Amino acid sequence: MQITSIDRVENISPQDFRKYYYDKRKPVIITGLSKRWPAYTKWTWDYFKSVVGKQTVGLYDNSRAGARTLVNGADAYIPFGDYLDMVRKGPVQLRIFLFNIFQHAPQIAEDIIWPDEYTPRFLKKYPMLFVGGAGSVAHMHYDIDLSHIFHTQFIGRKRVLLFDNQQSPYIYKMPLTVESAASFVNWSEQLDTEHFPALKHAKGYTTILEHGDTMFMPAGYWHHMEYLDSGFAMSLRAMDHTLSGKLNGLYHLVGLRGMNNLLIKLAPEWWYHYKRKVAKRRAERILIGG
Repeated sequence: MQITSIDRVENISPQDFRKYYYDKRKPVIITGLSKRWPAYTKWTWDYFKSVVGKQTVGLYDNSRAGARTLVNGADAYIPFGDYLDMVRKGPVQLRIFLFNIFQHAPQIAEDIIWPDEYTPRFLKKYPMLFVGGAGSVAHMHYDIDLSHIFHTQFIGRKRVLLFDNQQSPYIYKMPLTVESAASFVNWSEQLDTEHFPALKHAKGYTTILEHGDTMFMPAGYWHHMEYLDSGFAMSLRAMDHTLSGKLNGLYHLVGLRGMNNLLIKLAPEWWYHYKRKVAKRRAERILIGG
């Protein structure tokens, strides 16, 4: 793979952000953005446990989705506070994602300052909390609603690998999904280019997110995340400003996800293997075509 570091800036003007990153759909890390938020110092394990500890959350382990696993199907459900206790005690390869904590504790909304100067299209009802134990992995995928993401890391460190959506054939996108057939676990040390040779030609970005780092991830970007430490992050979502982007997001949410889940229910084993064959076939065509 051809991997470069994501640009880092302490602060950036809205004009430069749009010119160099937003309009070009290029990721960037803004290290100073969250430092003026109350959340920067206020958000701790104990704080979250005190405000939403009794709320039940879905847990996801490091295994890849099986033949009968529906989109976003959780592996287990427990109270959020119990999960936080597990994470704090030591390495736990369990994570939660897409947890709308504001829905259960609206007062937390006062702890962040929405960066409206960068885009006016934030979906302010849908900020999402992501929590993971050390060693947990969010496998390569892109967000199904095709929103722009401002992802701020709080406690802990997380290694990130990103690809523009145009790299989809090289990283083995499966049909009717937002998932890759290839594994990127420990990608920096070992990568299965024997079974997935097109990976050698993929062009992407990487960084390690630390406390206070805000990553702008443009709509449709593939991302693989490995929790180096137990930690949590908040994603603020913003709609794509183009009509085609909005329509594509709607198709993904309704058409693509619905068809994938239907095929999982009707013919799980066949569909599981077929979509992987298609991903490999498309990658082979790209390699032959140069």
